Amino acid sequence: MGKITGFLEFERQNESYIEPKKRIKNYKEFTVPLEENKLKDQGARCMDCGIPFCHSGCPLGNLIPDFNDKVYKGKWKEAAEILHKTNNFPEFTGRLCPAPCEEACVLGINEDPVTIENIEKNIVETAFEEGWIVANPPEKRTGKSVAVIGSGPAGLAAAQQLNRAGHTVTVFERDARIGGLLRYGIPDFKMEKYVIDRRLKVLEEEGIVFKTNAYVGENVKADKLKEEFDAIILCGGATVRRSIPIPGADLNGVVQAMDFLKKNNEFVDGLRDFEDVISAKDKNVIVIGGGDTGSDCIGTSNRHGANKVTNFEILSKPTEGRPAHQPWPYWPMRLKTSSSHQEGVKRFFSVSTKAFVADENGNLKALKTVEVEWIFKEGERPQLKELPGTEKEWECDLALLALGFTGAEKTLADQFGLDMDFRTNIKATTMDYATNVPGIFVAGDMRRGQSLIVWAISEGRQAAYHIDKYLMGESHLPLKDNSDLPRV
Repeated sequence: MGKITGFLEFERQNESYIEPKKRIKNYKEFTVPLEENKLKDQGARCMDCGIPFCHSGCPLGNLIPDFNDKVYKGKWKEAAEILHKTNNFPEFTGRLCPAPCEEACVLGINEDPVTIENIEKNIVETAFEEGWIVANPPEKRTGKSVAVIGSGPAGLAAAQQLNRAGHTVTVFERDARIGGLLRYGIPDFKMEKYVIDRRLKVLEEEGIVFKTNAYVGENVKADKLKEEFDAIILCGGATVRRSIPIPGADLNGVVQAMDFLKKNNEFVDGLRDFEDVISAKDKNVIVIGGGDTGSDCIGTSNRHGANKVTNFEILSKPTEGRPAHQPWPYWPMRLKTSSSHQEGVKRFFSVSTKAFVADENGNLKALKTVEVEWIFKEGERPQLKELPGTEKEWECDLALLALGFTGAEKTLADQFGLDMDFRTNIKATTMDYATNVPGIFVAGDMRRGQSLIVWAISEGRQAAYHIDKYLMGESHLPLKDNSDLPRV
């Protein structure tokens, strides 16, 4: 590896941000890249450890020490080639992944881990700038055809891998533009949509066909796809939103986070006017849910010009350091302060929402909460206990429900006659990603439930291998065994 003493000489250095008051005036990405020499120093911190545990944290099996070494040596093209061996879309993961690889970094035992995610992003951005990322269509076609339903990261990854194997691939997307949650769920200030479009241009040049406004089960019939294609892979995501069954949940002003984010993303993308979005302007906004989607709602509300933004999380406040029961190299549930949090929000933990309160016109005007504590007993599920005397009413004009997703919609399962598991995901195993219907496969959140973008890409790649093998009897596509990786 590169500089053996690099981890002793250089401290971790992250990208800086444009200050909040400036960046909330638009929806542009606001990171300030490090200079090339500083990026090389960050690559030099990769410590040539005997066992690179970063691999154990990455569902894609990225060759992290190898591309870190190339960055340190200034060999950016070689770094890009190494990165793309395992990751179809590092421009997505380099912006959006929570970086489980960094939590598993050996240096992270007693120092700040290597800035793997930022190095990854800079590798792929350099590759695009230099024109190294170009279409690479297969030399010959197999005569087999595959339909990919859903154009999120799992669907796109599966499509590219299957196309590389020589199959004719068509991607069906029910929305107006390709990208799934990448386009409609991720705000532009986290990833501008040109990042998706430039990669789609490459995929189209490689021969993949994209069909939008193609809702399988509605205006595209499942039986027709089964007749026209030799295999089908479902990558529609886990899109059933978790509700909150309390009084007033149907009031005007109580909104699902994804409805809020999707309409705003369509506005930013030029598909609708601002008058048609769910506006937080001049409102007292309360975001219920402390995950990434909740954070995205906070950032978007501040860009609308909300009067005040508050965030509730029913779980206890995490520790800033690693919890004792989640030692290295496992993924730790520690306190996360995102860039959106830094833009303005008051956060409250161990708070349960009990009711939404209406004004005389039936619009939301307030919500009621109670503080809670979690009771843990060995061998039993955690119990939630409300604390007497902690009831409170909060002024609120807009409540955004960022409570996650419960599983896949049943439309495709019903149309294709597929089994679903007890978690309402379409049933298939990691052995071959096959459903109970021959020729139909499933990958991503639709199979494993709500998860990370890096898992979605991994699942798409893995499923592509098994589909190729199903069609041809064997496959030369790469395959990584993720059966021993922890669920993140």
